[in-house]
Amino acid sequence: MKLRVSLNRRALHRLATVRRVQGISRPTLARHMNVDVAEIRRQEAETSDLPLSVLYEWRKILDVPISELLVDSDGSLSQPLQQRAQLIRLMKTALSLLEQANTAPERLMAQNIVDQLTEIMPELEGVSAWNVVGIRRTLDEVGAAALRMVPEDLLHQRRAS
Repeated sequence: MKLRVSLNRRALHRLATVRRVQGISRPTLARHMNVDVAEIRRQEAETSDLPLSVLYEWRKILDVPISELLVDSDGSLSQPLQQRAQLIRLMKTALSLLEQANTAPERLMAQNIVDQLTEIMPELEGVSAWNVVGIRRTLDEVGAAALRMVPEDLLHQRRAS
């Protein structure tokens, strides 16, 4: 005999909330988890039990304690997690300002903010600026255009014209 507990279809997790607070998009999370965005959306909407392995994967990528992913009685995120998310967003903004600075004084001021934030929270060192358009790539990554094959006969036709 199986014991069934009715939970009124209430989600037992707050994956979407924590992801948004951390400033991580679904496509970014999907890329880190090696799944498609539809799977991330499904996991966020899941109201029944998710496997612990899935929760631990989210925990690792979002870099939060597992308890932050689970629904608690009051439903609010812990103060340290909220402050960490605010500092990450502030660092992303400061790095964006640094990237877009046109003058030496602007660059100096933005760099000072970045340095001060890193002093407050050293793990901000690896944070990147806000994406201006699309997904930011590292220098080692290539775009989809670089992976496309061009038929040789197309190249020969251009030369003949």
